Amino acid sequence: MKKYFNLLVISFLISTGVQAQGLLSKSEIVFTRQDSLRGSITKERAWWDIKHYNLDIKVNPADSTITGSNTILYKVLQPYSVMQIDLQKPMEITKIIQDGVELKYKREGNVFFITLISEQSVGAIKEIEIFYQGKPKVAVRPPWDGGITWEKDKNGNDFIASSCQGLGASVWWPNKDHMYDEVEGMKISVNVPGKLTDVSNGRLQIVKALKDGTKTYTWVVKNPINNYGVNINIGDYVTFSEKYKGEKGNLDCTYYVLKDNLTKAKEHFKDVPRMLKAFEHWFGPYPFYEDSYKLVEAPYLGMEHQSCVTYGNGFKNGYLGSDLSGTGWGLKFDFIIIHESGHEWFANNITYKDIADMWIHESFTCYSESLFLEYYYGKEAGYEYVRGIRKNIQNDKPIIGHYDVNNEGSGDMYYKGANMLHTLRQLVNNDEKWRTILRGLNSTFYHQTVTTKQIEDYLSQQVGMDLNPFFNQYLRDIRIPTLEYSFDGNTLKYHWTNIVAGFQIPVKVTLNGTEVTLNPKSEWTEFESSSKIETIVVNPNLYILNKKMEK
Repeated sequence: MKKYFNLLVISFLISTGVQAQGLLSKSEIVFTRQDSLRGSITKERAWWDIKHYNLDIKVNPADSTITGSNTILYKVLQPYSVMQIDLQKPMEITKIIQDGVELKYKREGNVFFITLISEQSVGAIKEIEIFYQGKPKVAVRPPWDGGITWEKDKNGNDFIASSCQGLGASVWWPNKDHMYDEVEGMKISVNVPGKLTDVSNGRLQIVKALKDGTKTYTWVVKNPINNYGVNINIGDYVTFSEKYKGEKGNLDCTYYVLKDNLTKAKEHFKDVPRMLKAFEHWFGPYPFYEDSYKLVEAPYLGMEHQSCVTYGNGFKNGYLGSDLSGTGWGLKFDFIIIHESGHEWFANNITYKDIADMWIHESFTCYSESLFLEYYYGKEAGYEYVRGIRKNIQNDKPIIGHYDVNNEGSGDMYYKGANMLHTLRQLVNNDEKWRTILRGLNSTFYHQTVTTKQIEDYLSQQVGMDLNPFFNQYLRDIRIPTLEYSFDGNTLKYHWTNIVAGFQIPVKVTLNGTEVTLNPKSEWTEFESSSKIETIVVNPNLYILNKKMEK
């Protein structure tokens, strides 16, 4: 979850520089070299492939600093002598070592260009160690504004967490900060004051108590992981656990909450096995059995950190106690548990290569909320919910952003994206086939980074029709397809307006209580009914407008 475009969030976007910029028309957006360095696959990135990170840090709440190192194991794809590493101001790299030699580097904004000395021969596995320190950017309004949150719980204990989608993981640790190249696994060692606990991704390997009264928590991630999915959560935690009997066997589920919230959490977190049962049904096995599932209380709303989902929804159903759909169905589940966990399939398993394609994460995951409801409360419950969230659609700009400059598109990737997928389901018109398509996405693109084209091509193939105009309409255009119609006697006239070239989808309508399927085009078409047309109802599950014209 990056942001939810209810009225509160809209006002927040307008008040912030980077995100408010996204509300301008495309022609008004000006990108900088820093945007290109952050968002493109530069030649200093392209020549090497990440294999493993060993992140070893000390978090000091007393002065809000992080110090440590990241040892990067990589494979040489092409011979080259300059490496790009990202680390955002005000953080500083203090030393870089390869093969026992300290290397020279230069800084350009949030990018460090490292001059390598040893031979970088194709196929070689190399290692480089980067030492760094500083006070990372403080998250002003996490998770929408990324960085580190330094809070206190109500007992006065430090309560600290990272959240950095969009802004990038390089806000707090040095890495190759582009989504196209996921590390294949990593070790995360976090040193904290002795009375505190760190919870990070993967499985806890060891806790080491040091003579200075601190403790180091070492976590091991066995699966590929995207950079923003890496996190630290530090607090006065207590824990409880259970095993979920899933499609791939027993899945370890562990929960970390502040000690005063233990009783509430034990009751409220019962949504986790419910979520797992529903989503394994719709999407296939949870993608990270090897790394377990964790739900961790955090000092902000929540985020989809891989195998370490963060939670701050106040132990309430809905979104901070409210129903985003306005239908009542949104109060049947804890929004953060369901939505952020849905990202384990769409964001962490299937990951965008470029943030311009962020809809791949958010459209499917927003849609997953209605699938959860459908699984437990019936088809119409899910349908009502997804129709209800249409009221949050802005149609302010295209869902897909600009490529190669770390630019996400419209927040409509949530509600409009979910309704786009719901519309696509109507075209499939076969519930079991639709489920097979969703599960197939997660198996076909298992642990992969993908482009919009890959997802479009897969869906076109599985649905059995060219969906390029369909996606052009909903992802790249802000107009809502509008079915204009009129009827006189037995004759119904109809056509599309507000459509892109080639847009054609069948529309089920009910005439006098009888369902028929129309195939509108941009030109007016006639349909002859067997009786005088008195009433017409257009399928409400299509994200379209319909307008009755005068005769």
